[in-house]
Amino acid sequence: MQALLKLASTIDAINRFIGKHVIWLILASTLISAINAVVRKAFNISSNAFLEVQWYLFAATFMLAAGYTLLNGEHVKIDVIYGRLKKRTQTWIDIFGFVFFLLPVCAGVLWFSTPFFLNGFNSGEMSGNVGGLIRWPVYAVMPLGFALLWLQGVAEVIKRVAFLQGLIDDPTVKKVDKTAEEELAEAIQRLAQAKTAQTKSA
Repeated sequence: MQALLKLASTIDAINRFIGKHVIWLILASTLISAINAVVRKAFNISSNAFLEVQWYLFAATFMLAAGYTLLNGEHVKIDVIYGRLKKRTQTWIDIFGFVFFLLPVCAGVLWFSTPFFLNGFNSGEMSGNVGGLIRWPVYAVMPLGFALLWLQGVAEVIKRVAFLQGLIDDPTVKKVDKTAEEELAEAIQRLAQAKTAQTKSA
């Protein structure tokens, strides 16, 4: 079981790293949207590429952060009954849901989306819009995102089984003190301070 817990910890670390960095894509999408709006209004110049790259970045954010969202228990739950049950019963329900619903669905999407991505990659499929982008990068985030979500599902099953065996504390108790937005704001502040320090030293 210790080897499985180590695997779960590794998966957690991977999704935590990706989740904390993929939020920058939201900032990039926002900046691109703002620049596109300013250029279109000021110079009457625009391109479908600006619009499509925003969709790509949003798709990447949504898909690549799915595993991180599961790690932090932030997916929507309807727990009218679930929330009133004992912790061990909740844990068994979680395990059942992961094993019989989440993992098979992720595996099915992986099975069908991987050839879809490979076909787009091999054909060099382009957007049908004038000035649009190549399609395979956005196709790639589907199998990649579901692979990360599948891995996180495996990690959650391992942790819940270990919890039932009394090997670890409750894995559903959140240990994150700061939200992703707060972490992003702090990262931007650190970058600004570093640039200020570089300017002063120069």
